[in-house]
Amino acid sequence: MPALNPFGVLQRHRNFRLFWFGQTLSLIGTWMQSMAQGWLALDLTDNAFLVGLVVSAGSLPIVLLSMHAGVLVDRYDRMKLVKICQALLGLEATLLFWFTWTGNISIAWLLGLAFLQGVISSVEIPARQSLIVELVGRDDLPQAIALQSSGFNLARIVGPAIAALMIAKLGIASAFGFNALSYVSILVSLFLVRLPPWQPRAKLVRPLEGIRESVAYMRGTPIVAALMKLVTVYSILGVPYLVLMPVFARDRLGLDARGYGLLLACVGIGGLAGALGIAAQAGRQAGTKTLRAASFAFPAILAMLSAVTNHRAAYALLFLAGIAMIVNGAVSNAMLQHIVPDSMRGRLMAAYSFVVVGLAQTVGSFFAGIVARAVGVQWAIAIGAAVMFAYALYAFRRPPLRQFTDSPGP
Repeated sequence: MPALNPFGVLQRHRNFRLFWFGQTLSLIGTWMQSMAQGWLALDLTDNAFLVGLVVSAGSLPIVLLSMHAGVLVDRYDRMKLVKICQALLGLEATLLFWFTWTGNISIAWLLGLAFLQGVISSVEIPARQSLIVELVGRDDLPQAIALQSSGFNLARIVGPAIAALMIAKLGIASAFGFNALSYVSILVSLFLVRLPPWQPRAKLVRPLEGIRESVAYMRGTPIVAALMKLVTVYSILGVPYLVLMPVFARDRLGLDARGYGLLLACVGIGGLAGALGIAAQAGRQAGTKTLRAASFAFPAILAMLSAVTNHRAAYALLFLAGIAMIVNGAVSNAMLQHIVPDSMRGRLMAAYSFVVVGLAQTVGSFFAGIVARAVGVQWAIAIGAAVMFAYALYAFRRPPLRQFTDSPGP
């Protein structure tokens, strides 16, 4: 029986170790910016709908461009694409810092810079997700994906906490400045990684033909189709609770920016715990039964969260929500990447980012903002939770998820 060591993949693979440490440090800055951006949008507008719109502006390009970007990722050197995109994201963060620090920031500039970030991310996300298999190989891929999620959630804990302190002491621009500097870490790490010379994996096809091939593959592979449907429902209805958290913190729980940061940190602590648990189990290829458990637990926890008005209860529920959310996402991602052929990997990860980032933060955040403004933030969270739970009841009683859930692993 393999040892329960969630960090084994870091010990075995130098390239992934460099990437993970650089990416995690950079993600601390990203979470600082995300927390500060939501609070800044609320300060500028005092409008829950516009808070959601800022997030949607950053995700709309991913909806429009990610499938085309997936064809690009399968055609060209993924490492080179990631390096270019990280440099451009650093430039965007620098512009956001400059406009805020000089007092020239407005909701229009915030929307525009969020849109620019989304354009870059439409290529960066599938390129980075597809790069992981080159850093660790297929056998260690589930553990690497889980450990990447642990870095993401470690940053989710540390980033908002640092941002809250910096905003209180130095002003909101300081959080954006730290994020701009943090891109140095991932760029240095990427340039230290050593990979074999790049070899084309997919034949050169026109973008629309490449997209049609990927759609046909997803529709024609039952387990991929079932997983993508599950990911779509949970992304559109589940992820927006984080977008609504500034409003939930202030209006429902009576918290300030520091309290809002602590709420996000609780999600991150839970996510870190869940990701490390999955990473420790990945060597045994466990996961499909866990997917079902997380898929029912996540909406149940959100339903309870929607009913609370006490911040201590919210902290505990957000910790549990973080576990369930990250386990659901990491297991789904690992199963998809384990199944997909390398020649299709970029396009499948583009479809995954189209759903998880694009649809979740455009369609999901947009309608969550409308519902929150109309009937209250608690009802926006509760309605999404109820629909997710109903879909889980439907999906896990039908093939192929039922058979895969009853199997030993992905």
